[in-house]
Amino acid sequence: MNVLSLAQVYKTTATRWTSVCVTIFLVATLRNQANAERPHIVYINADDLGVMDVGYNDPKFRTPHIDRLAQEGMVFTSAYAPAANCAPSRACVHSGQWSPRHGVYTVGSSERGKAKTRRLIPIENTSFLDADCVTLAEALQADGYRTIHLGKYHIGKDPLQDGFDVNIGGDASGSPSGGYYSPWKKGAMADWTDAVDANTHRVDVFAQEAVEFMQDNHASPMFIHFSPYLVHSPLTPVPEYVDNYQGSELNAKYASMVEKIDEAIGRVLDAIERLELTESTLVVFSSDNGGIAAFHSQRPLRGGKGSYYEGGVREPLVMRWPGKIQPGSTCDEAVNTMDFYPTFLEAAGIRLPTAESLDGVSLMPLMTESGPWDPVPQFWHFPVYLQAYDGALDDARDPLFRTRPGSAMRTGKWKLHEYFEDGALELYDLSSDPGERHDLSDTMPEQTAELHELLMRWRNQTGAPVPSQANPKYDAEFERRAIEKVQATK
Repeated sequence: MNVLSLAQVYKTTATRWTSVCVTIFLVATLRNQANAERPHIVYINADDLGVMDVGYNDPKFRTPHIDRLAQEGMVFTSAYAPAANCAPSRACVHSGQWSPRHGVYTVGSSERGKAKTRRLIPIENTSFLDADCVTLAEALQADGYRTIHLGKYHIGKDPLQDGFDVNIGGDASGSPSGGYYSPWKKGAMADWTDAVDANTHRVDVFAQEAVEFMQDNHASPMFIHFSPYLVHSPLTPVPEYVDNYQGSELNAKYASMVEKIDEAIGRVLDAIERLELTESTLVVFSSDNGGIAAFHSQRPLRGGKGSYYEGGVREPLVMRWPGKIQPGSTCDEAVNTMDFYPTFLEAAGIRLPTAESLDGVSLMPLMTESGPWDPVPQFWHFPVYLQAYDGALDDARDPLFRTRPGSAMRTGKWKLHEYFEDGALELYDLSSDPGERHDLSDTMPEQTAELHELLMRWRNQTGAPVPSQANPKYDAEFERRAIEKVQATK
């Protein structure tokens, strides 16, 4: 089969792919692969759904359709988000690159929290992916895939400019503008208000549009980015489900939202089966970062959304692809949702760009259990501030911030954290301490130094900026009193 490599038409650098308009056209024109050999790809990207917020990990949640995917596919038990909050994580997934490459580190300003409690001037944040970045959708679209985005986008103003043929409800918003239920008076769903009944949940629109897209386009390979805002705040009870959790250990409002996204996933899976596309469709279910600890604890993992402890970056991840992925299988290797870019391209028969273009690695050897696998170190870089949600309930290093500027990494069973304000290092053995409660940095200085050297080498390779300028507004006494005040309210 004569396949033109994307690497042959992309001019690659360590930070950007450039000059893509003409080359995308050429790739789309020259490709001549048989559609029957290329899988449809359905990427279900939940929002703020923690690894402990699905039925196969906590049966108190009613997620029969997600659980069905787990039974029919592969569960990745050590899957990670490339960042601990929404925009940077999504930017990494859709660019295939670590955060230092594109500069999206947080949502909005990097100066979060009170100025008197920030010791450093944080690195300036970038809100959206650069227009020169060749997104995952653009790469698939260039190769003949029909593409649709549904729901939250957050890394650009218009998904139609980033490789999607159809956009339903996607814009720069990080939360469901106008609320979850119609009528919508603002945001990308405002145009849908007159098209649906009052009190229609936006995820029902997304599910129906996904089904209709499949019905109209399944003769061609399809990429469906199903990205409902669920379960992002504001907590909005789903009337038909909220009573299922009254009196339970769960937050009933939150749990009803989890059940609602599962219902929508079920509608998509039913359509795949009804259209006889099951055997030819790779379905991937995951989330964009960890769950909010105050809504549902991620224990035994520590922390939640915004934290670089395991509860903030560990993800639910399930893949189903009949005939390729063994049903009921599990994978314990540490992987990253940033790996979806090269994985989807390889599944589609598209040659991968050069190593300088993508930081992720294809998961095909793991998914199909078909080849050798060298464990891949995981890295995170967060040179900005992210204020606390709920003080002690965030289960962070201190009660004022979910994360202060720093980096982290995992290799094998070892997890290292570095904090730029005070130079502190923390070392954890995840095999015996998945909750990251017992810092081993003092008792294992050689192991700590070895990992720190790897982390600094990675930062150098990716051009990761480290904040070093002191904040003149910082007030140590004010900070001390603020911490004591929060601790006194425990």
